[in-house]
Amino acid sequence: MSDVFEVPIRDESIRLGQFLKLASLIESGAEAKEVIAEGLVSVNGEVEVRRGRQLHVGDVVEIGAAAARVTAGA
Repeated sequence: MSDVFEVPIRDESIRLGQFLKLASLIESGAEAKEVIAEGLVSVNGEVEVRRGRQLHVGDVVEIGAAAARVTAGA
């Protein structure tokens, strides 16, 4: 895994599909649906196939060599 970069969120949680777009790991919601359905996304080291999975502060999302950690926003 490469370096993990931090992505702040406004609320207490965010859906996986939304987070992938926010973190610029994918370009669109359609792309999020595809990569998640294909099993290319993992959350905290486990493959996740639910686009609506709720992420919380501290969760780490990986897709390919990129990784992003959910952090609390200002």
